[in-house]
Amino acid sequence: MFLWLLLIALPLGGLALLLLQPDLDVDWEHHPAHFWLVLSISLVSVALGLLTSEAATRRRDPRLFLVSLAFLSSAAFLGLHALATPAVLLEGRNAGFVIATPVGLLIAAIFAGWSAVDDPRLPSWRLLRWALATLVAVWAGASLAEVPPLDRELTEDETDRWLFGLAIPAVALYAFAAWRYWHLYRRRPSQVLAGVTAAWILLGEAAIAVAFSRNWHASWWEWHLLMAAAFGAVAYTALRERRRGELFASLYLDDTLGRIDQRYASAVKAAAAERLDEDELRRRFGLAGDEAALVRRAAGEVEAVEGLLQPYLSPQLAARLREEPEAAELGGEEREVSVLFADLQGFTSFSERRTPAEVLAMLNSYWAKAVPVVLGGHGGMIERFAGDAIMVVFNAAADQPDHALRAARAALDLQQAAADVADDWPRFRVGVNTGPAIVGNVGTEEQRSFTAIGDTTNLAARLQTVAEPGQVVLGEATYEAVRDEADARPIDGLELRGKAAPVTAYVLTALR
Repeated sequence: MFLWLLLIALPLGGLALLLLQPDLDVDWEHHPAHFWLVLSISLVSVALGLLTSEAATRRRDPRLFLVSLAFLSSAAFLGLHALATPAVLLEGRNAGFVIATPVGLLIAAIFAGWSAVDDPRLPSWRLLRWALATLVAVWAGASLAEVPPLDRELTEDETDRWLFGLAIPAVALYAFAAWRYWHLYRRRPSQVLAGVTAAWILLGEAAIAVAFSRNWHASWWEWHLLMAAAFGAVAYTALRERRRGELFASLYLDDTLGRIDQRYASAVKAAAAERLDEDELRRRFGLAGDEAALVRRAAGEVEAVEGLLQPYLSPQLAARLREEPEAAELGGEEREVSVLFADLQGFTSFSERRTPAEVLAMLNSYWAKAVPVVLGGHGGMIERFAGDAIMVVFNAAADQPDHALRAARAALDLQQAAADVADDWPRFRVGVNTGPAIVGNVGTEEQRSFTAIGDTTNLAARLQTVAEPGQVVLGEATYEAVRDEADARPIDGLELRGKAAPVTAYVLTALR
């Protein structure tokens, strides 16, 4: 805040000192220096106007387009002022060219203030460009043709009326623009945004200096330097930020940023999923060369991260999150699911007789056989591994109308796969149950799990505890869903922990 106040106070304080101490307001009339200084400032402003106009047109951003018109209008009228330098291109003073700068400052202030509103509504962009070009051409033609009242050198009183009449609204508009852009800068700190905010302040102070200064004195040269500093600040900050992403992105409206984010997200998603090269990205998404390169690099990073995380995340859940990012939010929905619980009978005693390395090798051998069966063979979602236990949910992250049959087949195939690698190792016992559950994310914003919660899950875990090694036990709801294809025998009157009444279950031996 102190630096902004200093930026406001120093130029105005210097101007006040020159006006209050006329001896300090020295006279230096050097026409070539004036011509080249003003022309240089005008060219810098033209370059900024063209750069911002190109970015605004590419992104269809109204705010940046109005900023570009502010730069271009000030540049055009400042260029006309350069032509007014006596004995360079024109022999004498021309009233129209002399007051061209305050006219340009006022027009630029209108565009600056317009750009500072929350949602600037614009007519045809082409119409605005042509209107500005026509206004500059008409002013230049009227000045050269010396159309009244520009047909003579203005008196001091007439000049003051022109300058003060143009300066008052210009200063008000620049102050409004600087205030709004400062608030935008606090929300989106960036060097370019700070440079543009400073430019509005400096141009407002230049309008004040134009109104109060004396020709060819230090106070008069001050407003030239203020304009040079304004455009120089924007050019300097733009050069500093040119390697940090899109140059004028901090000036964009929120709607524009949203469109850009969505476009980039779509491009990165497609590039990662389909391995698109830069040429295809430019063709499909209309990206510039540097944008396509940036998207390709981002896609490479996404692919690398996905490669690291993929083993920890169910393929079904990963696919759903790609299609529905909102599925990552905490909370869930009620769905009918089938839950498979499996653990190794005798795992504790086995672990006591073996080294940790041998226990881990045994588990990994089992999972190497079981996981492909559950995932690829039957489309189950592995909710978690818990040492020697596994929980698999069907119809959770993806719609599976035949989830009960999938779970029953997965259970039998898991037992068969385990039997193929079992030596003197513990054997799996499996419980499967079907019913309603809350499916969704539980945890915190920092870390969460996608799971199925409810009595259906609890009963599956209890059924697994009554199964014999190598055996699959189905809950009654699962059996009813697959009974036409199942070879099974009932287990009546099971007393299970947490259940008030006896439970009927079935030992599944085969599926036809």
